[in-house]
Amino acid sequence: AALSEDVDDLIADTPGRDDVFARHLATSADTLVTPINDSFIDFDLIGQVDPETFQVTRPSFYSELIWDARKTRAKTDGRTMDWIILRNRLQHVDAHNMRRVGEALTQLSRRVGFRVIPGLGERVIYRELFPAGLTLLDKAHLGGMGIGHVVARQELREAMGGLSLPVRERLHPDGDLFAA
Repeated sequence: AALSEDVDDLIADTPGRDDVFARHLATSADTLVTPINDSFIDFDLIGQVDPETFQVTRPSFYSELIWDARKTRAKTDGRTMDWIILRNRLQHVDAHNMRRVGEALTQLSRRVGFRVIPGLGERVIYRELFPAGLTLLDKAHLGGMGIGHVVARQELREAMGGLSLPVRERLHPDGDLFAA
């Protein structure tokens, strides 16, 4: 309670498994972002599909965990969280699997109530920044920016915009995440 009086936002990174800490956060979060790679390996965390038709057959344990957490929250304070699935490490070529994962996400979203937003593409810039502990927001440390940097920054802007968080207006007077 004391922490919530001093901060506007709290970001917690939890593993995608059933864990006491994750359950507690899920019942108190206003927004939950679940990044998943564009594969049925990652999709299996939230839903199962028929291997022949790729139709969703049922939600998986994590979707059920979040569903239960949302019910608990609604009973406690009448509110619920905004659950967002962020498609991550997207390939830059159209592929059957990418479309199938997208269709499965749409089907499952109708059943368990999450929103899907585009995430970040698979880009070398992320691998280059990681060892130095940098992100695209560390503008001063990036040096000259090539087209890949510019495109990656635009993807990040779009992903942040898709979250629809109120914090966006507080970042910089013009709402730009990347303003100096």
